[in-house]
Order: sequence, then C-alpha cells, then structure tokens
Amino acid sequence: MSKIAFVFPGQGAQAVGMGKDVYEALPQSRAVFEKGDEVLGFPLSTLVFEGPDSELKQTVNTQPALVTASVAYLEALSGLQIAPDYVAGHSLGEYSALVAAGVLSYEDAVRLVRLRGQFMEEAVPGGQGAMAAVLGAGRDALTELCRSITAAGTPVELANVNCPGQIVVSGSVAGVGEVVQRVKEAGGKRAIPLEVSGPFHSSLMKGAADRLAAELSKVTFNAPAMPVVVNVTAAPVTDPEEIRKLLVEQVYSPVLWQDSVEWLIGAGVDTFVEIGSGSVLAGLIRKIDRNVKVVNINSLESVQAGW
Repeated sequence: MSKIAFVFPGQGAQAVGMGKDVYEALPQSRAVFEKGDEVLGFPLSTLVFEGPDSELKQTVNTQPALVTASVAYLEALSGLQIAPDYVAGHSLGEYSALVAAGVLSYEDAVRLVRLRGQFMEEAVPGGQGAMAAVLGAGRDALTELCRSITAAGTPVELANVNCPGQIVVSGSVAGVGEVVQRVKEAGGKRAIPLEVSGPFHSSLMKGAADRLAAELSKVTFNAPAMPVVVNVTAAPVTDPEEIRKLLVEQVYSPVLWQDSVEWLIGAGVDTFVEIGSGSVLAGLIRKIDRNVKVVNINSLESVQAGW
C-alpha cells in the first residue's frame, strides 16, 4: 500500500514573498501569518512578503519565517484531508514537521525557533565559525579527514548529510578552510563555502543547545499523530519526551537527511510531499531515489493542483 511522507525545508529555502499567495487567498493561511505577528510582537509577515532579503536571511528572522510559510501551506492543504503516514523536516524544518504531527502548537513552534535562531547566532562570535558544502566526497573518507583536521586543533565536523555526493561540514573557520583546501583527499570534487552566520550543527553550538533546552522545558509536547523521523537518529520517534531531548541534540548534531529519506523509503513511503518555500528537499530526494514520487506544495497553484 502506498505511503506518504510530508517533509519540510530548513534554512536556505527562504525567499521574499513566500506564502503571500495563500495568505491573500485562504483565510486559514492568513490566520497563520497573523498569529505569527501576534506571538512574536512584530510584523513578521511584512518582512516575509516585502523583505529586504538581507534582513530575511538573518537566522533569527529566517527560522520563524520559514516555519510560518510552511505551516501556512500546510493549512492550505487542510481541506484535502490527506493525512501523511510520516513527517520529517530538514534541520529547522523539523519544527514544521512537529506542528504537522500535532506535537507542538504553531504558536510554540514559531516562538521557539525565533529563540533558536537567536541562540545559534550568539553561540559563536562573528567570524569564528564557518560551513562549506562538499561535493563528491564519500561520507567515511570525509569523516576521517574532519577527524584529522580536528585533532590538529581546528575543529570541523559533518553537519548535513544531504544526499549521495553532497555533505555539508561545519566548525571553526580554520577547520572548514582546511577541508576546502584538502577536499580531494576525501575523494571530493570541490567544496563551496556557505554564507551562514555560524557553524550550525557542530559541537560549537552546544552553548546554544543548552539555552534552547531551558526554553523547550517550558513547552507542552503532545504525542504525535504519526511518527516523526528525526534528524539526529534518522529513525521514527513517537515519545514526546524523546522528541524534546532530540531537539536539543539536533542543534549540535549532524542532520542525517539522506539516512532519513532512505529509512522512509524502506518503510514503504513512495510519495514525498515537500511543503513550504522552494524545492530544495525535492531535489535531494530525487538524488537519493529517482523512483519515488515527489510533490512540491510551495504556491497557491500547487495547492489547487494537488497530486
């Protein structure tokens, strides 16, 4: 029997204007943006719809903006009454997935990710952390290269295992720079430095994780309506307290996206529905397995078209 997974994008998928079409056309989507403005105490919707892009790209703004856009598109689908068998999200997108599964309210999620973005930005002084996308390297070889560079005193680690041939590394500026210079030692073709405000998903983020843990402890976590396949373990979780604990670990652990998608396919998922801005995850999923169906819900037109 066919199974469906709803998946939600993370940082990097944002775009000025995202969600404006469903905001203008659908009351349930408009209500999401209005609730976000109210919870955060500033006009997030104006920033999302009008920019400037430079401000939307700031982590502290990007995170609540993306969750809001994803939930607005999710609400736009509500009339179709399609329940996924599983949900998952890439990094920040895990919070959107938790809203979809009923674990977190949207109000709690948008407030938490605003704080998460702030804590991540503040964890490492500006100019001391970096990230780079490595193309073509094997996971084991790249892990070993990172270990040797870290042992020499400049920490760098795997941050996002996205799909075969695309892994992001994160850590100190010097450590990431070493990977960029020595990428061919791991069989890689090249490494591209990323424009980010910190070394996300590395052990340098543990301070941010500790601050986030204090905030997560104040929030109610409900049992999910369907299993959530989480970044840290690439396995399904249904226990609310385990989900809470793993959200803390997620801040400084690698995002095992490829492993998560492979687990879902192994569990019988043959249709992935990416809900939110852009189509980053759709591209990654197709590189992992070209035989599955991938649907993008990122515009009013796509909502109306269904699948």
